Amino acid sequence: MAAPERSAFLVARNPDADSSLPYLLHLPVAGGVSLKAREQWPSTARVYCHPLEDWPEKAEVIEEVGVRRCARRGQAIDLVLDRARNNRSQFVFTQPHEGRGGGRPMIFWQTARTAKRARPGQRAPGRRAAHSGRLRIAVDTRERYAYRFKNRPVDTEERALSCGDYAVLHGEVEEGSERLLGVVERKRFEDFVKALVDGSLAFRMAELAAHPACAVVVEERYSALLDAPHVQKGWLCEVAARLQARYPNVPIVFCDSRKLAEDWTYRFLAAAGP
Repeated sequence: MAAPERSAFLVARNPDADSSLPYLLHLPVAGGVSLKAREQWPSTARVYCHPLEDWPEKAEVIEEVGVRRCARRGQAIDLVLDRARNNRSQFVFTQPHEGRGGGRPMIFWQTARTAKRARPGQRAPGRRAAHSGRLRIAVDTRERYAYRFKNRPVDTEERALSCGDYAVLHGEVEEGSERLLGVVERKRFEDFVKALVDGSLAFRMAELAAHPACAVVVEERYSALLDAPHVQKGWLCEVAARLQARYPNVPIVFCDSRKLAEDWTYRFLAAAGP
C-alpha cells in the first residue's frame, strides 16, 4: 500500500507481530517518508528506525499530529509538530564504517535532549581559559540574545562597538576611541548565509581585518552550507572560501552550535586580551 497522502505526522501500530519495531511513522516530506520505529517518541534515548517500503492496510493509526515544519536538511529531517510538548525532533540518517553494522545505513530519531545524552562530547568544556583574573568583554548594543558567558570569569558591558559583536579592549578608554585587541563577529547560520548572498560579509571582514585579533564565528557546521535552500549546491562554500582567501587574518570558524560558539568566543577573546 502506498504511504498515506496526509500533511500530518502519523504514528501507527505495526501489524507485523514478529517485528522488533512495533510502531510505524509517516513524515510528510519529499512525497512522504515511512519508517518503522522502536518507540512512539524519543523521550529518554535516541530511537532506532528502519525504512518502510509499503504502508500496511491494517496499520492502526494511534496518533495524528499537525506539522509546523518538516524538511530534509542534508542527512537529517527536521520535524516540528503543532503541539506544546514533545514537538521538536530530528531523524538522522547515518552510514556506519565497514565492520560496524556491516556498513548498512542506520536511522536514529532524536530530540535535543536525547542527542545531548548520546553525544556528551558536544558539551562546552568547563576548563577556564588561560587568563589571569576576570575578563572584561564588551558586547555591542545591537547584539540580540547576546552570549551570557555563564559560569565563566567574565564581566560584560554593553557599548556601541565600531566593529564586531564581542570584543576585549585595551585598558580604560573613552567611548568612540577604543582600541580593540580582539574582536568576534557572531553569526547565526541564517544570518551567515544572508551575509554571503548579499555581499555584506565582505565589508564586515574588511573592518575586522584592521584589528590585531579577529574572527567570524558561525553557530553551525560547515557542511550545512551544502544544504542551504534557494542557492546552487556548493556556491556558498565557494563564496566563503574566496572571502577567507581575501582576508586570511579573519578566520571563519564553524562551531556546530550556539553553546560551542560561545565557548570558542570566550577562549579566543581571553587569548587576545591584555
